[in-house]
Amino acid sequence: VYALISYKIKLNMKKLIIQILLAGLVIFLGYQCYKSIDTPLKFTEIKKQRYDKTIQRLKDIRTAQDAFKSVYGRYTASFDTLINFVKYDSVKVVRSIGSLTDEQIEAGMTEAQAIKEGLILRDTTKVNTLSSLKNAAKEKREDFLPDYSIDDLRYVPFTQRKHQFKMATNTIYSESGIEIPVFEARVSNTVMFENLPEEFQEYVLQDNGEAKRLNKYPGLKVGDIQEANNNVGNWQ
Repeated sequence: VYALISYKIKLNMKKLIIQILLAGLVIFLGYQCYKSIDTPLKFTEIKKQRYDKTIQRLKDIRTAQDAFKSVYGRYTASFDTLINFVKYDSVKVVRSIGSLTDEQIEAGMTEAQAIKEGLILRDTTKVNTLSSLKNAAKEKREDFLPDYSIDDLRYVPFTQRKHQFKMATNTIYSESGIEIPVFEARVSNTVMFENLPEEFQEYVLQDNGEAKRLNKYPGLKVGDIQEANNNVGNWQ
C-alpha cells in the first residue's frame, strides 16, 4: 500500500511538473508572439518621432542656407559660418509702399509701371537674419527653430549633441555651362537610432537594406551635391 501511495505521489508530481513546464512554455510563446507584434509597432512610433524632429531641423538648415546664398551668392559647408550668419548678420528686406487702385488695375496698369511712375515705392532695409527668417516663417504659417536654439542647428536630435549633420557644398554646371552652387545636409539611420536598445536594431538594418535596394539614401537628407534638385528633402 505504501509503495502504491508513493507511486501515485510521484506520478502526480511528474504531471504537476509537466503542467508547470507547459504553462511556462505557453507564456513564453505568447510573450514572443506579443513581442513580434509590439516591437515593430514601437519602432514605427520611435521612427516617426525622430524623423519628424530631424526633418524640421533639416528644413531649418535649408532655410538658413537659402538666406546665406541670397547674401553671398553661395552656400557654406561650415556650421560655424552658417550659425554666425543667422545670429549676427543681416539680410535685405524689400518693403512695398503703396499699391495699385482698382481703377489703375482696370486700366491695365502693372505694378512695374506704377513703380516706374513713382506711384508705388520700394524701400530696401537690412534686418537681422534671425528675426527676418522667423517673421517669414510666421507669414507662411511654418516654423523656424520651433523648440530649440540656433546654436543647436548642427546637432542631430535625440543624440545629446554627440552627432552633427554631415554638410557639404559643391558647384556644378548646367548644360549651357552656367555655374550652379549646391549643398546637402544629411544624417544616416544608423546615427539617428544609435542609442536604441538591441531589440530595435534589426529594424534599423531592415530599413537601411530596403533603402539601398531602392538606391536611396539610408537616412534623411536635404539637397544634393551631385545635382541641382531645388534643395528638396528625400522625405518629400
